[in-house]
Amino acid sequence: MFGRLMPTEGKFFELFIQHGDLCVKGAKEMVALMTNFDDLENRVHAIESIEKQADKVTYNTLDMLHKTFITPLDRDDIHQLITRMDDILDLLEDAAQTISLYDIKAITPEAKRLAELCLGCTEKVRAAVGLLHNMDNSSQILAICEEIDRLESDADHVMRAAMSKLFRDEPDVRNLIKLKAIYEILETVTDRCEDVANIIEGIIVENA
Repeated sequence: MFGRLMPTEGKFFELFIQHGDLCVKGAKEMVALMTNFDDLENRVHAIESIEKQADKVTYNTLDMLHKTFITPLDRDDIHQLITRMDDILDLLEDAAQTISLYDIKAITPEAKRLAELCLGCTEKVRAAVGLLHNMDNSSQILAICEEIDRLESDADHVMRAAMSKLFRDEPDVRNLIKLKAIYEILETVTDRCEDVANIIEGIIVENA
């Protein structure tokens, strides 16, 4: 009787997908922001709004985790996955707010490239969590995780080259500090995507 009254699974996979969609949406706004500063404040507000929506998805996931008796994946894996995904949007919001607060007038090609790599990573995260409901997809999921690792490595290379160019060519120390902060935040977005990929790989190993 007790068992029949307890939630048995919950819609965890649907929530992962919802959050993944929001990560992609936030990253697209970041690329748009980097492409055209004319609409900066509206882009910043859009990213802030997306981040708040993602916070609600994260809260709903953790609340369901607390209330669900039998979960489809290890409880700790569910907790880590949704919180690391939430970190992605937290950082995108941080980058957008930093650009606004620092009153950056123009962005560099390297910063735009990092934003594009963030978008690529979030699209792969969304694809991976979209397949996670069925372990028959394990080989495809692992291939996507490898792509995330590759994109994160690309972001590392862009970051190092950007920093080298910045310290070599930027005469304004204040502008150097501002751009350095933006580079670091955007590269960290790809790190968090790689963290998500590592968690998903662990889930595959445990459940496939």
